[in-house]
Amino acid sequence: MDRDISGLSSMATRPVLAELSEHIRLAHGLPVRFDSAGGVEIARRVREGAEADLLVLADGALAELEKEGHVLEGTTRPLWISQVVAAVAEGAPVPALGSESDLRAALTSAKGVAYSTGPSGTALVDLITRLDLADTLCDRLVQAPPGVPAGSLLASGRADLAFQQHSELMDLPGVVVIGPLPGDTAISSTFSGGVLTASSRPGLAREVLDLLGSDTASRTARARGMRAPGDQ
Repeated sequence: MDRDISGLSSMATRPVLAELSEHIRLAHGLPVRFDSAGGVEIARRVREGAEADLLVLADGALAELEKEGHVLEGTTRPLWISQVVAAVAEGAPVPALGSESDLRAALTSAKGVAYSTGPSGTALVDLITRLDLADTLCDRLVQAPPGVPAGSLLASGRADLAFQQHSELMDLPGVVVIGPLPGDTAISSTFSGGVLTASSRPGLAREVLDLLGSDTASRTARARGMRAPGDQ
């Protein structure tokens, strides 16, 4: 095989894809390499003709790219579901998150609320609007740059409460994950995979995609803060 099977993905799936790529190489002899960046950046690269075989993105973004002809029709499949969690800096007081009123109190008492440019950030802003807190928090919302974990703004002191995919916050040094949002305020994102139209080896790309959707991959994803679509 003259080169790796190459993939593009958003940052939320980077840890699980790195682990699975190594497993697929060792167990199946298929060299796979994923390049991860912010979801907006990855979508831009695809639209500009990036040469790659596979794409793993939030399902809405992937569907748009498929509609535009950048993803081979019929190859997309849901892979993992990730919950959005709240986090604080290590050593900071940990607010309660057992109810919607707890979440309101945590948001309104925060001096800075960090969120991402990805789907979790969009959903959080929508939730804040739904909770009628948009005016209250408008000067306290701090959006992390594309590809930068929202949790990193906790360590720098730019925010004292952060929201992002669990997989992006769970291993950050100096960050304590509080847990998912309560009840009807819970936010989750589905990440899907597909074969890019630009792929020169779509057959091998489909094979790798099947492995990413396997039970083995699901177990790895669970350890990385995600769950398989069939999990309860």
